[in-house]
Amino acid sequence: MTRLWCELAWLGGERAEPGVRLELEGERIAALPPASSPEEGDERLAGVTLPGLANAHSHAFQRALRGRTHGGTGSFWTWREQMYALAGALDPDACHALSRATFAEMALAGITCVGEFHYLHHGRDGTPYDDPNAMGRAVLGAAEEAGLRITLLDACYLRGGLPSFRDRDAAAWAERVSALAERPRARVGAAIHSVRAVDPESARTVAEWAAGRPLHAHVSEQPRENEECLAEHGRTPSALLAGAGAVSERFTAVHATHLTDDDVALLGGAGATACLCPTTERDLADGIGPARRLLDAGASLATGSDSQAVIDPFEEARAIELDERLASGVRGVHAASGLLRAATAGGYAALGWPDGGRLEAGALADLVTVGLDGVRLAGTPAEEAVASVVFAAAAGDVRDVMVGGRWVVRDGAHVALDVPAELRTVLTP
Repeated sequence: MTRLWCELAWLGGERAEPGVRLELEGERIAALPPASSPEEGDERLAGVTLPGLANAHSHAFQRALRGRTHGGTGSFWTWREQMYALAGALDPDACHALSRATFAEMALAGITCVGEFHYLHHGRDGTPYDDPNAMGRAVLGAAEEAGLRITLLDACYLRGGLPSFRDRDAAAWAERVSALAERPRARVGAAIHSVRAVDPESARTVAEWAAGRPLHAHVSEQPRENEECLAEHGRTPSALLAGAGAVSERFTAVHATHLTDDDVALLGGAGATACLCPTTERDLADGIGPARRLLDAGASLATGSDSQAVIDPFEEARAIELDERLASGVRGVHAASGLLRAATAGGYAALGWPDGGRLEAGALADLVTVGLDGVRLAGTPAEEAVASVVFAAAAGDVRDVMVGGRWVVRDGAHVALDVPAELRTVLTP
């Protein structure tokens, strides 16, 4: 048994608890007895210990766009052309190297579980590789080497985009994805890329294949998406997906930025999740998602880094509140504890790991320790630790990261990879 003594630990309430011992057996937390001080045999964790942070929406390969696409003028649609140019240049080896470096950067930021929304499937001209899942296996291998838990959300993409994104039809997509085997720290879910890329009948096929698994889709990210969907189908994207049987408690609407009141009620009534990615949504001028209205309607929240404009789960979490303040002129719509739940348990549940993202007996031993001795958090009183971490911490404050009872980051450094060197290697022209 491994015993960790936490100076402070967040157990899901409004405040962090002082003096908590985590007793670990294998990949799980066995018990959390109170312990006012460490004892012989305890490993001491200074700062505040949190459940592992989940990145519920990632396109790892887009890390290569950071700093290259953020300046100047344009829109989501002009940015997309730059993204297509990058995607068209990647093969399985390049995808593996870029994904591994990106996932390792996520680990340094406290992310222990990632949902990779994966639509890079085939060769540049659309010809499948000898292994039709070569790209997906490259991503799965990258996460394993970086030490992260992963749900590969294999995206059905049938029209538009690049030939390398597209399967012949939904049946061919299902046949291909069915050949992907899960691993102890890797699960396979499904994604409908968008209502632009998948017709309603094909969306139904994907939803049927995904029975019992996570199912994600980009939903109402841009007003033009809604306008085109209404023109073609007479319904909003949310209503179209619901009609195809895709919307349920296993469904995650990514972005959900431009929802109607009926869309909000539909997603909330189904108990679906909305995954907000504020740093990307800012970068692409998408807008601000209706997080509070979704919660009030019965939906759950998760957070994601999406295009990797920034990999900082604390910034994604606090931006849900801070961006709504700008839009509404009202402060305090989301409590710090609720934002932290979105970044932990909310994301884990959306990715099909409901026993993660929490510190409790029986939960996965995935955890993160944030130091309180750096310039951003020095002097933080214990009773304000949760609010301080959510509203002031940055990825650089993460000291230790554990996934499944194994250390992945110690004292701010990855235990297996030189992450800056990996990034330089894959990003240098």
